[in-house]
Amino acid sequence: MNLQHIRNATLLVEYAGKKFLIDPMLAEKGAYPPFPNSPRQDQNNPLVNLPTSIDHIIQDIDVVIVTHLHLDHWDDAAKESLPKEIKIFSQNEEDAIEIRNAGFKNVDVLQEDTVFEGIQLIKTKGEHGRGEILKAAGLVCGIVFKHVTEKTLYVAGDTVWYDAVQEVIDTHDPEIIVVNAGDNQFDEGGSLVMGKDDVYHMYKAAPNAKIIAVHMEAVNHWTLSRDELKNFANEKEFSSTVLVPDDGESYSF
Repeated sequence: MNLQHIRNATLLVEYAGKKFLIDPMLAEKGAYPPFPNSPRQDQNNPLVNLPTSIDHIIQDIDVVIVTHLHLDHWDDAAKESLPKEIKIFSQNEEDAIEIRNAGFKNVDVLQEDTVFEGIQLIKTKGEHGRGEILKAAGLVCGIVFKHVTEKTLYVAGDTVWYDAVQEVIDTHDPEIIVVNAGDNQFDEGGSLVMGKDDVYHMYKAAPNAKIIAVHMEAVNHWTLSRDELKNFANEKEFSSTVLVPDDGESYSF
């Protein structure tokens, strides 16, 4: 597999001969207002430019996976740029209806046993925060990719560490794990995605896996920087396990 981190949660994954685009946020730097009631109210989203052109990102894509419909995972630029005939998987029928209403004609709902061109796509649970904030944050999902010719990949999505994440690791034993680890927060309600302690929990649960930390420094409500996570991993002695890519950086496994 080849995995390229684009920006925020946007990933390009080449897996078993197919090319997947996950959670496309494709707008130019500063196209949208800042998320309210959160840090950096003087900075529009996204905070940084794409590392490459939209045409390059969407070239030869076979499938788009949208884990949920928040603007930093599925934005107007993605809706405008992607061909309306492209295959899209959403987390549920409610999201699928909204994507179809944007003009897309080939939208299906991920299941726990979805198979696309011989590749297993297993929808996993996620919790977009803890406590009261969950009501506002809404439903999200992750995905496990499996194929006989590839390592098992777990893209956890917008979730904090909790028991269902542990269950995914116990059930599927992923060798590559992508975590959204910017510890994004509003002024109240705590972490919406993983922070450094959550990443450490992930490492302890899957010490032999490679963990790739994304969703960092790209939208205004981030609170955990790449450097802080790298320093923490050094202190906790798991830096050889955690990869913290720059935008545009690729890995092959």
